[in-house]
Amino acid sequence: MPPVVKNLILVNVLFYLVTVVVGQTGTDLYQVLGLYFPASEKFRLHQLFTHMFMHGSIGHIFFNMFALFMFGRVLESVWGPKRFLTYFLVTGLGAAALHIFVMFLEYRSAISQISPDQLAYFKDLAAQGKYIPNTASEKITSLLNTPTVGASGAVFGILLGFGMLFPNTQLMLLFPPIPIKAKYFVIGYGVLELFLGLSQPGSNVAHFAHLGGMLFGYFMIRYWNKNTKNFY
Repeated sequence: MPPVVKNLILVNVLFYLVTVVVGQTGTDLYQVLGLYFPASEKFRLHQLFTHMFMHGSIGHIFFNMFALFMFGRVLESVWGPKRFLTYFLVTGLGAAALHIFVMFLEYRSAISQISPDQLAYFKDLAAQGKYIPNTASEKITSLLNTPTVGASGAVFGILLGFGMLFPNTQLMLLFPPIPIKAKYFVIGYGVLELFLGLSQPGSNVAHFAHLGGMLFGYFMIRYWNKNTKNFY
């Protein structure tokens, strides 16, 4: 296994295990290392980086690390360790950037419905983890108090990179078990994420973070290859 992919998997697994173990003592590392909306009192700059190594469940980390192993090792063998690590981090940060931008739009929409006094009151409620159901208060509390975790944005960037470098490689889907070319799989997945992001605002899944990883990955590869006909 290439060194960067191996170490990324090890670091992610270590973060997850430490989070679970420390959580048994009453310390919630998600509140420290997960990514909060910048308007939240819980937001810290380091979260833009650390959230990429946090995962919410066994299934979450398994599927992300499996995809990192399957597709990341191919890209690292083509690009080399330094360029692959740069790509992973940039797509992860790009995913966070688009996710925060979408959260900003949702936050602005929510506060546009209320007065400054109501906003101050609702933010006080949010600081206590409370809200008034079925009002802007509920949306504001959710945006301010819900951390985003996971390497999914970077993983989607890796998936996009694989599709660009090896567009005609046949992949075998699990459900249904049929072969599909990488380029069609990537396009289909991107369209699905866009549809889900638009049709399920406020979802627990950060669909626009996934799209952000793919978007930044696309432009990064195009930038690297602006003077060549090859995608590597």
